[in-house]
Amino acid sequence: MPALSPASSAFHVAIVGGGPAGLMAAETLAAAGLQVDVFDAMPSVGRKFLLAGKGGLNITHSEAFEAFAGRYGSRRAQIEPMLQAFGPDALRAWVEGLGVSTFVGSSGRVFPAEMKAAPLLRAWLARLRAAGVRFHPRHRWTGWGDDGRLQFATPDGPTSHSADATLLALGGGSWARLGSDGAWVPLLAAAGLDVAPLQPANCGFVVASPRAGQATGWSEHLASRFAGQPLKSITLQLAGDPAPPRPGEAMLSADGLEGSLVYALSAAIRERIARDGRATVLIDLAPGRSLERVQAEVAHPRGARSLASHLQSRVGIAGLKMALLRECLSPAELADPARLAAAIKALPVVLVAPRPIDEAISTAGGLRFEALDENLMVRGRPGLFCAGEMLDWEAPTGGYLLTACFASGRRAAEGVLAWREGHGPDNIY
Repeated sequence: MPALSPASSAFHVAIVGGGPAGLMAAETLAAAGLQVDVFDAMPSVGRKFLLAGKGGLNITHSEAFEAFAGRYGSRRAQIEPMLQAFGPDALRAWVEGLGVSTFVGSSGRVFPAEMKAAPLLRAWLARLRAAGVRFHPRHRWTGWGDDGRLQFATPDGPTSHSADATLLALGGGSWARLGSDGAWVPLLAAAGLDVAPLQPANCGFVVASPRAGQATGWSEHLASRFAGQPLKSITLQLAGDPAPPRPGEAMLSADGLEGSLVYALSAAIRERIARDGRATVLIDLAPGRSLERVQAEVAHPRGARSLASHLQSRVGIAGLKMALLRECLSPAELADPARLAAAIKALPVVLVAPRPIDEAISTAGGLRFEALDENLMVRGRPGLFCAGEMLDWEAPTGGYLLTACFASGRRAAEGVLAWREGHGPDNIY
């Protein structure tokens, strides 16, 4: 196979993956004077980044650092040092350094002024090209050859590439059509690296049907009339979890629940399902009212009015909320004011499975941090570094995913620089 050779004698780094982590690594390394080649399986880099910003690019979040770092759950200890070096404030300054101003939305999320990813990506790629970074689209990484070279499949046939250091930033396993397909998992596993199975994160879940004779999913009546509609002004809590209920909104899908509130709890829901086979979430349909007040309003005489009319006027329950109560409660429960009020304040919905991984916003699992040193270099594989979503961590939406991808790309690049200083280009991998 023909080999792509570096154009100069400079220390040469191959970056596989052209998402935020890979591009941030490329910028850091090029700024240090290294020769950088970026390979990506897609026709152009940043495909998932662009689509993520289609409805408004949520770059990061403005909340206090302690709360921000807490969003990374069991992997906080590994992610927090990266955020301390390149966190939300540094990321905003970096974005504005590209000529793209930012603002903080009402939810605390940070967006570019134009709300889009394309202007930012165009400015970034122009800066990278000016710094000498070379891009190789339509290069799908297929592993290593016997001689240690990186192997790629291209439209023109297989090719190989050698480098003084390699940085993998291959993404997770969701959104395969944009290049994030997890095809690297068996390659790393075959090389003896410790990879946790990829699982859907920030995803929707399938509901256990409240209807007799139906295993999963909503009734045809509910799904046909309300699938895709938001369930607004609610709180959501995982039953048995000491964490307080989260306010916000969810969305009814054809066979379950999805949306921002569900995504925020997806890790805990997924783990509960793995342990118990199901997870019950409690939906407060009237979070602005106490249980006692709801009980009093429900018990108020309604005369000739229908139950739906009564609940709408007394408790503000209408539309999808009313339909969900009818779906989940028996006629006897609907007729009992105490039981109905209890359901309005804590409607139990049983979830039994996450939606498929390719529908998820992100993935959990990946190369375990225990396989890496503090500079994100693979232990026992000198000169091989990894960054981004392919590592074993997860976070909710809200800018946390992107921030950690940027920060890990920067950390891995700094790891390359430190390794170069300590070992030099003679230790080629």
